[in-house]
Parts: sequence; structure tokens; C-alpha cells
Amino acid sequence: MTVPGLSAAKQSNDNKFKTGRDAQLMTEQPSPSKLFLARLALILTVTFVVLGVAMHGLSLPVLGRIWHNLIERPSGPMGFRFVLQPIMASMAALLDGVKDARNGRAPYLWTILTNPNKRSRRLHEGLIATARVLLLGLGMDLIYQAIEFKTFHPGEAVILTAFIAFLPYLLLRGLITRIASWWIKPGP
Repeated sequence: MTVPGLSAAKQSNDNKFKTGRDAQLMTEQPSPSKLFLARLALILTVTFVVLGVAMHGLSLPVLGRIWHNLIERPSGPMGFRFVLQPIMASMAALLDGVKDARNGRAPYLWTILTNPNKRSRRLHEGLIATARVLLLGLGMDLIYQAIEFKTFHPGEAVILTAFIAFLPYLLLRGLITRIASWWIKPGP
């Protein structure tokens, strides 16, 4: 299969990774700015987790505090983010799910759970698609904690951001792919 606009060397290099209908790669490469944002989101997430464990440890009282704080957040200041961030993640899932249907790819979460060979690549796609939402979530939680707690719990920021920004993407992209594939025929 030839794709207009791609060099023959690039197409032959991409074709060696394709082993089936759902193995087709996304047709567009992420821009350098999207890659930067994805790397920044990943670095901040790992840094926040390490800082959270170093600053507060990991014990039953800490887990209780995290759970209590997470439950209280939607009713506190900046509660709008519990609507805004899932909507933003859902929009990214919609765009990527339709692309998956056009390319004849298997649903996102299903591929992650059942195909270890494609798991890393698909998670990387998800990170790139949601990097802005993740960074926004980390920033908003930093502001919320400064206002509400007068301190910073970096682990809580990561847990909350993953829950309201990445989880909707993870769950909806495959569902959207399945629904879109009923109406969209895979491209050449």
C-alpha cells in the first residue's frame, strides 16, 4: 500500500511493522511540540510520584488522607475542572477513535490489554494525545492545593490528573473506534 506524500523508503520501513489489520500505524507523525509536551507530562508525572513518596511516604494514614482529599475536591474551589478535563480527554479520544476506525485498527484499550507487542506504542499515542490535558490537570491541582491546603501533595496531583484526564481517554477511545467502525470503512 502506498501513501501519497510519503517517500518510498519511509513506506517500506513502516510496512515491515504491519502484521495485520489492526497493526497499521497512525498516518501522521506527532509534531515536535506534541512530543515535547508528552515528554514533559511524563517527566513531571514521574517526578511528582517520586517527590510524593519522598515527602509523605506511603502508609495507611497517607492513603487515607489521599482518599479523603480526593473525595472532597469536586465540591471545593476549582470544581469546574472535574467537568472540563474529562471533556477535553473525551474530545481527544473522539478524534483518535475515528482515526483508528478509518485505519481499521483494533480498539485502543483492548489492544493495550491483550497485545503486549503493541502496548507500549499505543500508550505512547495516548500520552501524546492527552499531554496538554495532563499538564493542565497537574497545574490546576498545584493551584488548588496552594489555595486549599497551603502545601503540595504531588502524588495526589498525579492520581487525580490520571483519573480525570487520562482515564476517560483510555475508556472512550476504543468504544468510539467500535461505534465509528460501524459507519466508517477502513481506508486503503
